[in-house]
Amino acid sequence: MTIPTLLGVTLLIFAIMQFLPMNIRAMMYITDIKELGNLPKLIVEHGLDQPVYVQYIRWLQGVVMDHTLGVDRYNQPVYDAIVSRLPASVELAIYSIPLIVIIGIVFGSAAATHKDKAFDHATRLLAIIGTSLPSFWEGIVLLAVFFAALGWFPPQRWSPSVNLYVSDPGSNWKWCTHLITVDGLLNGRPDITLDGLRHLVLPVTVITLLNIALIMRVMRSSMLESLGKEYVTAARARGLTEREVVVKHARRNALIPVITLSGLLAAGLLTGVVITETVFDLKGIGAYAAESAAVPDIPIILAYALLSGIVFVLANLIVDILYAYVDPRIRLE
Repeated sequence: MTIPTLLGVTLLIFAIMQFLPMNIRAMMYITDIKELGNLPKLIVEHGLDQPVYVQYIRWLQGVVMDHTLGVDRYNQPVYDAIVSRLPASVELAIYSIPLIVIIGIVFGSAAATHKDKAFDHATRLLAIIGTSLPSFWEGIVLLAVFFAALGWFPPQRWSPSVNLYVSDPGSNWKWCTHLITVDGLLNGRPDITLDGLRHLVLPVTVITLLNIALIMRVMRSSMLESLGKEYVTAARARGLTEREVVVKHARRNALIPVITLSGLLAAGLLTGVVITETVFDLKGIGAYAAESAAVPDIPIILAYALLSGIVFVLANLIVDILYAYVDPRIRLE
């Protein structure tokens, strides 16, 4: 169902475009801001006066084959703008998601197995604190302590010296993945990788604290339900240790709702975290989309909607595959 769903996403985006004036839709096809005076010509060239199905086919072909998404308010092609901003959000998500999921599963499982004991109450308090404190407040406090006072973890993606090096045409630097922590290793510069990691510590901490509580609480409730099932009682009756009962039987079956939540969380992080990116000046796709929505910059908004739809559809596909891996009953069905 992934391909039909993706087509449905493009149809929805295209349908929204039909509510826009024709001149605004023609802006999706300009490659230079000077072409704003030639919008009637663009309307004819790109078939915007043709039947709707012809427009859709030509628009989809342009998006897929030629990356035709228009230009933003800075006269920069929208596709290039997204490609330049997306790595910051992706890198933030890559380091945040494993921490959120692993810590949430471990703490949630432990809270369920120690129900109503000190550890359970401590995790409940942590969950309340994590969901109650605003992310911008957490970010400002962390910056005040660990950057302004101690100078350990600065904002932005990398240091000014690294920025000068990677942007210098005379340097040997080559962008491979556009992830500074990965490309630093690929270019034989572990010092640049360490610099990128140092800049990621605070934003990753904020995102982890903000989202870990939800994973932890869902895992706890799901684990409690699994521990009450008959197959867990039967496993204990067979003489299995409590660790074997929890790890091999209860926890595996309790992961289904956590996988669902983790997939949605990962998709949300990959499409940008507006407040965190703004506080730490990461210049990610989320902050860029928010700035464009305030103008509004129509080509950017539509392109971001298309990107978000694709990411969430693919995330759901991965979640469905993980269902079958975790639960053999789903494979049999």
